[in-house]
Amino acid sequence: MSVTDPEPPAPGVRADAAQEALHDRIAADSLTTRRDYLRIVATVSGGLAVGGIGVASGILHRHGDSEGVPPFKKVADRIEPGESLAFRYPGDEDRAIAVRMEDGTLAGYSAVCTHLACAVLWRKERGSEGELYCPCHEGVFDARTGEVAAGPPPRGLPKVILVEQPDGSVWAIGTARSGESLQEGYCRERGAGGPLCARLEGGAPQAPGRPERSERT
Repeated sequence: MSVTDPEPPAPGVRADAAQEALHDRIAADSLTTRRDYLRIVATVSGGLAVGGIGVASGILHRHGDSEGVPPFKKVADRIEPGESLAFRYPGDEDRAIAVRMEDGTLAGYSAVCTHLACAVLWRKERGSEGELYCPCHEGVFDARTGEVAAGPPPRGLPKVILVEQPDGSVWAIGTARSGESLQEGYCRERGAGGPLCARLEGGAPQAPGRPERSERT
């Protein structure tokens, strides 16, 4: 009895088998890609949902929620009408924005949207006074008050208390939470006996003269 090599498959059979194997591999890769895509989408969606719940419930860090009294910090040599400035206050992780409206009003806010913590931007060309805008979900805040003007944000922006010195320099001297007046925020942080507490009447800070040397940064 002789042993012979098996006859090679006909060219047509070999091509069909190769095409079938390639098709199976592509189908498997496609299934993996779809599963990966769905897993990524589910992870991102879940993360956004958890983040939103955390921000809303106060579990995650909120602007100004740091221990101790915030320092006095110079944020600009000058801010002209119609200009805005991004800065960090009171901590390096706290994004903030200062805006000077055309009538000279100076206002400072957290630059973190109260909806899902996206960045808040200044849009000078919108309306008569501009607006603070979150592009993630079309949230809009009033530039003069920080209150919600449109979109899904559940509350207004926390405020950064700004004062202007006689030389035009702008200083951050404290923060106020959503719903607090500037005076309430300043007095909460520094105590009712603070040197500027009684002078922050009507929500409009008055230039305090030179900030205390011990609190400058």
